[in-house]
Amino acid sequence: MTMKMPADKFMSSVKVGEKGQIVIPKEVREMFNIDPGDMLLLLADKERGIAIVDNDGLLDMARNIAGFAGKKEEEKP
Repeated sequence: MTMKMPADKFMSSVKVGEKGQIVIPKEVREMFNIDPGDMLLLLADKERGIAIVDNDGLLDMARNIAGFAGKKEEEKP
């Protein structure tokens, strides 16, 4: 059954493969400009579920919050 969704929304079921992998549907990859090799951040909470987000923005934010902004990898405590 196909549901009419707003242009900025998408809903689908995905199947977990034998190796525990899922495929992100093409429409979602296009919506979020996800390309092969991109790094995504998976967040999981037993009560709230699973979210997959763009790793770059959150990693930068986490570095800023932790005071690592502008420091090289080897300079971190």
